[in-house]
Amino acid sequence: MPKYSYACTVCDHRFDAVQSIHAASLTECPECRGELRKVFGNVGVTFKGSGFYRTDSRAGATSGSSD
Repeated sequence: MPKYSYACTVCDHRFDAVQSIHAASLTECPECRGELRKVFGNVGVTFKGSGFYRTDSRAGATSGSSD
């Protein structure tokens, strides 16, 4: 199950909750009963291999497969 990060808009209490993707988002802070919001972090994406460079799509670029 995925882990979601929440932050309170009133007291700035931050915590993580493990929830099903079908479960409703939490709305009430467990510390002060204030309103919660989901916190979205940076997603680490790494592109490796051929096909991810601007020069790979040019006419002179070689391909790993032959026709």
